[in-house]
Amino acid sequence: MTRRAEIHRRTKETQVDLTLALDGVGAGERATGVGFLDHMLDLLARHGALDLDVSAQGDLQTGAHHTVEDVGLAFGQALDAALGERRGIVRYGHMVVPMDEARAACTIDISGRPLSVFEGDLPAGAIGAFDHELAEEFLRAVAQEARLTLHVELLAAGNAHHMIEAAFKAFARALRAATAVIPGDDRVPSTKGTLTA
Repeated sequence: MTRRAEIHRRTKETQVDLTLALDGVGAGERATGVGFLDHMLDLLARHGALDLDVSAQGDLQTGAHHTVEDVGLAFGQALDAALGERRGIVRYGHMVVPMDEARAACTIDISGRPLSVFEGDLPAGAIGAFDHELAEEFLRAVAQEARLTLHVELLAAGNAHHMIEAAFKAFARALRAATAVIPGDDRVPSTKGTLTA
């Protein structure tokens, strides 16, 4: 079974081309025009063991919001497609990750029910063109399109870069755990028999 998907998203604000392979090694190139987003996507690929190629062009003259959100939507759509019927997956994932003085936790249920909860306060500001609040926007977009129950909690504050990086690494590791395949088990991990409806 090849767990792979390709998404081409076109709007008046952005153009996003994204290819995702769930059973990867962190390969691929990420070029969105938003340097800090590229850095977070690199972390997501590496720590999530995903092969991920992302090319995006957006209306950056208005800020990075549309680009970040639309990359999140495309990633979520690709994740949803690559998971298919969700047969044989672990379904649940949880990870706590420190980044120096910062610490974040992520809990995922590949439930078929989109919900994103982001707890903790990021300080106002930006890293390059990336407003700190866009971390939550990206994760919300992913959860919506991949139909995940996603909880992210900032457990220890500090440098905003470290806080966001810890959140993305925790998300990557929790996603890696939740999408892992259980050898010899091709059942849908749900008593109702489906996670896609």
